[in-house]
Amino acid sequence: MAGGTSLSSGPSGNTLRGIALKVLSVAVFVAMSSLIKAAGQLPAGQIVFFRSFFAIFPILVMLTWQHELRTALRTAHPLGHIARGAVGVLSMGLTFFALTRLPLPEAIMLNYAQPLLVVVFSALFLGETVRAYRWTAVLIGLFGVVVISWPSLSLFGEGASADETAGVIAALLAATASAVAMLLVRKLVHTERTPTIVMWFSLTATVVSLLTIPFGWAPLAPWQAVCLVLGGVCGGVAQILMTEAYRHAEASTVAPFEYTSMILGIVVGYLAFGDVPTAYTIVGGLIVVGAGIFIIMRERRLGLERGTARKVAPPQ
Repeated sequence: MAGGTSLSSGPSGNTLRGIALKVLSVAVFVAMSSLIKAAGQLPAGQIVFFRSFFAIFPILVMLTWQHELRTALRTAHPLGHIARGAVGVLSMGLTFFALTRLPLPEAIMLNYAQPLLVVVFSALFLGETVRAYRWTAVLIGLFGVVVISWPSLSLFGEGASADETAGVIAALLAATASAVAMLLVRKLVHTERTPTIVMWFSLTATVVSLLTIPFGWAPLAPWQAVCLVLGGVCGGVAQILMTEAYRHAEASTVAPFEYTSMILGIVVGYLAFGDVPTAYTIVGGLIVVGAGIFIIMRERRLGLERGTARKVAPPQ
């Protein structure tokens, strides 16, 4: 669930610190998800507003500290940011819809489909070369997603409620939209600074979510408002922690620790909501995690090989 764009990149510290910050950011993202789930079944647009608007404040503090606040919104491609923001809001809304209707571990693990779909879409739409190893890992990972989803989507399954089925469908659509958003980010990073991408997304998500008011926002009890505000702040803090993680270690080193959210989701889901993961959820989750880690390691190896090739290539 910790998906997002770090505010900066490039390792400049010790790896252990980067890993620790990544795990901490995942824990805060899980806390954010738990707070949103605790607020109950509220309109997705309303949740997106709280998540986006209140996340801006810790990010503003971070940008001020880095002396990047004045130039954070400067861009030559506003339409690209708006498109990325619109798709991102769709993904976020679907994610929160799923989160309020599924057990916490299942909602978190279905989100693991996103990096698998990024590989597929990169090959289909960006023309990136994906060889047999990664295609095999993607297919295995998607099989794991089917295993997680099967009890809720099977026409022959028993005990699955309409809410659970809708939640699974929403989670899978959210992962698809998130993968598309990542492709849009890949295009933006060629010309845009990461703080610009982050701030444009936060502001776009806030504005778009406000447009859902006519469709009905629910009145909030004080405890619900507190949960949503804290959830938004947690989202911003987690973004900052992830930023710092990528300052101290390579992305391919810290990325596998995203999957610690599986363990945290199971523990928090059981203690806070009484969610007991099914065998389908655990087995499918392990399959998806294994496939995801393989893809990350494969990307790291290919990156090292490309770097070596550039070093030995004769000057043109």
